[in-house]
Amino acid sequence: MNRKPLLLSVLAGAIVLFAAASWYVGRSEPLTDVATVPPEQIEALLRPHTPILGPQDAPVTIVEFFDPACEACRAYYPVVKEIMAEHGSAVRVAIRYTAFHGAGSEEAIRILEAARMQGVFEPVLEAILTEQPRWASHGAPEAGMILQIAESAGLDVPAAKSQMLMPEVVAVMNQDRTDVEAMDIRQTPTFFVNGKPVEPFGEAELRALVSAEVAAAES
Repeated sequence: MNRKPLLLSVLAGAIVLFAAASWYVGRSEPLTDVATVPPEQIEALLRPHTPILGPQDAPVTIVEFFDPACEACRAYYPVVKEIMAEHGSAVRVAIRYTAFHGAGSEEAIRILEAARMQGVFEPVLEAILTEQPRWASHGAPEAGMILQIAESAGLDVPAAKSQMLMPEVVAVMNQDRTDVEAMDIRQTPTFFVNGKPVEPFGEAELRALVSAEVAAAES
């Protein structure tokens, strides 16, 4: 959960962010009715490029600031899946990349973006989290290990090696880094539900806030 700086070159701007729309898992809609998040942070909370799991038009959005190398993120993934299953079409999850664990996190994020281009984002995400103890335990994964794990989940590795370096991927990572700073995110995972932070942090609190927002949306 310790925060470490990203070492990313700034290769692309806002135009590139929208150029990659055709390969996104799902495009998010901006949050427009958020009382809890200050107005200056609404845009930083959820971007059009953000990967979405679940129904695009779900009335309840869980935003997760997520590091693929974070043990707590791995532990919470099945919890988030259970919440989605419990509430069906009412809940979607938006994943904001938060690479606090250095080079291993950054490589995994690049691979996830390549997987998104190839339409295998979710199975690759699950494989990376399942095998996280192998590649993230010492902060210096063996070269190629994460790609091998992703390949087992359906990633076309030769294509991914080029896709991982595309300006669109760098732009997404840079924007998420900027938004992490703007939102003052200090640990992963950090959750917001329809713009409301889960405070205090905990599984019970996350489940309760989602249930309350679902009930409010259905009333």
